[in-house]
Amino acid sequence: MLLNVTSEIGRLKSVLVHLPGREIDVMVPPMMTQLLFDDILYGQVAREEHRRFQQLLRFVASEVYDIQDLLEEIFEDDEVKAEVLRDLAERNKFGRRLQSRLREQAPAALAEVLIGGIPKESDGSGALPSFDLVPVPNYFFTRDPQVVLGGGVVFCGMATQARRREALLSKYVFEHHPAFRDECRFRVDFMAAPRKGILKRDVATLEGGDLLVASEDLLIVGLTERTNKTAVTDLAKSLREVDAGVKTILAVELPKQRSFMHLDTVFTFTSRDECLIYPPVILPGGKQAANVTAIDLTKRNVSFSQQKSLLAALRRKGIDLDPIACGGKKAVDQQREQWTDGANAFALAPGIVMLYERNVRTAEELAAHGYHIVYEDDLLLGRTELETWTKKKYAIQIQGHELSRARGGPRCMTMPLEREDL
Repeated sequence: MLLNVTSEIGRLKSVLVHLPGREIDVMVPPMMTQLLFDDILYGQVAREEHRRFQQLLRFVASEVYDIQDLLEEIFEDDEVKAEVLRDLAERNKFGRRLQSRLREQAPAALAEVLIGGIPKESDGSGALPSFDLVPVPNYFFTRDPQVVLGGGVVFCGMATQARRREALLSKYVFEHHPAFRDECRFRVDFMAAPRKGILKRDVATLEGGDLLVASEDLLIVGLTERTNKTAVTDLAKSLREVDAGVKTILAVELPKQRSFMHLDTVFTFTSRDECLIYPPVILPGGKQAANVTAIDLTKRNVSFSQQKSLLAALRRKGIDLDPIACGGKKAVDQQREQWTDGANAFALAPGIVMLYERNVRTAEELAAHGYHIVYEDDLLLGRTELETWTKKKYAIQIQGHELSRARGGPRCMTMPLEREDL
């Protein structure tokens, strides 16, 4: 398999997803804060929505891979299975009983429990559920644990304990699966143990929702609740060391708020010359306007320069974007639809994007910019088709009423492995 992602909008060829499984079915309300959810999901409906979402991806992508299937495949190799379990046990301080139980699992069952968790047997007392191995319900947001950048991969250092196993599982797949292990031109690993003497507050944290590939040599990174300055500095140094081809990083510092957990909740590319934005953060001059710094990786000593805004910084790099306001013109609609991931578009190809249909005002604004609004049922039932061979622009509205309650949109649920170069 070829890894190649040099833009956010190049025609999608292969993508990594995960169908939400038992890990979302075992959650109860007291677990939501710990596991980073704002609500519990109805699994049966969430899975049906996700299956339909995958069908839509296949209208353009040749291959749609589920990370759980890839885990199962690497566990078919007994030596790899043993190596992975040793590493997991050491990093997470698993007890002997749990280690033994995991070793006994067949490949498919092991892949399932490492994501879905292992509940402790209940005595029927009515006590809150507990786990020998906690689930990782955020894993269907495959964007965050790793990032394919050019022909290489960045293994992310997740900001919270609840999500760190996700990045480890992804790391194991990219290191051991025959489709990936020899195809990565470089690896940057934020899952390595921190150096001795580093304070906890200074440990680098980086998540994929904060990394946007603007072009082959230009990367945009959000400074957010989940990605810190230490990580951006370390990323710049690492990309130089591995000769990743990145010449400039635009660091975008967002207000530290739950609603802006990642950069892709306020800014995403939709076509060669358009983007979706949340205006109060992306446009300059507002109270919530992001601070933007350009990091030049081409000089002997990495240099930093303040920029007027993200859009202005992109123009200086030859990327002149017409901003489309998430939520439309009114502030109340902007704020409501940003919260429900109206700015979190995922591009199947230049000018062909996917969004939740609940973000009505965002769709209206896209229509005003020449996008044809298409509903998922019309595509899936054959009532319409995507004329991808033309220059028509489309905004595909996916239902996702249950999925959207997990606080992540179409971009969050996808990790492109290969896109065509622009």
